[in-house]
Amino acid sequence: MHFSTLTDRSAQPVHHLRADCRACGSTKLRKFLELGPQPLANSFLRSEGEFGAEERYPLDVYFCEGCSLVQLLDVIDPEALFRDYIYLTGTSDTIAAHNAKYAQTVVELLGLTQEDLVVEIASNDGSLLSCFQDHGVRTLGIEPATNIAEIASARGIETVNRFFGTDVAPDIRASFGSAKAVIGNNVFAHVDDSRGFLRGCRDLLDDDGLVIIEVPYLREMIEKLEYDTVYHEHLCYFSVAALLALCESADLCLIRADRVPVHGGSIRMYAGRREHYGDHAPAVVAMIGEERDLGLTSFARFERFAADVESNRRDILDLLTSIARSGNSIAGYGAPAKGNTLLNYCDIGVNVLPYTVDKSSLKIGKYTPGMHLPVRPTGTLLDDQPDYVMILAWNFADEIMRQQQEYASRGGRFIIPIPTPRIV
Repeated sequence: MHFSTLTDRSAQPVHHLRADCRACGSTKLRKFLELGPQPLANSFLRSEGEFGAEERYPLDVYFCEGCSLVQLLDVIDPEALFRDYIYLTGTSDTIAAHNAKYAQTVVELLGLTQEDLVVEIASNDGSLLSCFQDHGVRTLGIEPATNIAEIASARGIETVNRFFGTDVAPDIRASFGSAKAVIGNNVFAHVDDSRGFLRGCRDLLDDDGLVIIEVPYLREMIEKLEYDTVYHEHLCYFSVAALLALCESADLCLIRADRVPVHGGSIRMYAGRREHYGDHAPAVVAMIGEERDLGLTSFARFERFAADVESNRRDILDLLTSIARSGNSIAGYGAPAKGNTLLNYCDIGVNVLPYTVDKSSLKIGKYTPGMHLPVRPTGTLLDDQPDYVMILAWNFADEIMRQQQEYASRGGRFIIPIPTPRIV
């Protein structure tokens, strides 16, 4: 494990408001969605005594008229968000299968061998990198959360415990060599300096290497009303058009973009040095045309999205109220960040959901941010047998319902809240 010396950041503000677009620098930014003051979605509380001191910050979403990047302007210090982190990638069967296929795709695309290096930024517990190790490829993780980096190191994933940026890339290259692939898996949305992040990735690359970035796809978010994917960690919500603009700012060309189903629908981009790969791929340019036709470069489409979000809140509350009035009991399944956005926006507390359950040992025994639902083990569902379970981790709904077949066989029913609340 390589640990950097942490800088004293006590004088830095936890929250600030930026004034320009991360992709193009424009100040023509229009707000279209307000989810209210919200706590940090992964800041679980350890005891009831912490409830009174909980901080909340604006959760507002903006559209850039310069390049169409959707983003938050309220920025939380990453030290507050990520240094001690509670999300583990290795707790889901769905993610495990996704990671195996992901690694296979990259190994075959680049023809990776044991001589090649794959670097993952924000590598979490090393779940994805372990799949590359299964192919005999050298790996290196860069993970800012000290507690998570220690977990990865313990499982044999060499991990540097630092935040990544242009200042870090030269140190990594000097110590470990250049990389055939630099992967950012569900981290690019977390970065305030988007252009600097990509330039740092480029600096790590072999001449013919690739920067491979996977993020939730804005098109899926808008079409499927996935507003609960908005929280303070997710500073950006990417279309292919916005990704292409960012690649150009880092002298990269976008040679491929794959749509993948994980996390409610994601986009995986492959970008290389412009001097090696030349122009953007025609298929990528065609995807941008589709986005334009769907209105994803127009503010009016996002105004409609905001109106649909308000309707979803009313529909969820109407459904839960109706169930409660009928004398039926409800519990939650999952304690994901997205679930905390939904709970806080809809004002769903313990009077409606007395508790939620989760598989993560880092969350069990704690309380969810804002609404303060106790997080209990998944076995609680069979002990209590509530009439309904609302699946807050709806992106894993199929997996959860398979795992909870005994609960269902006893008459339990599931509620899926997004995009339209429905009972299964």
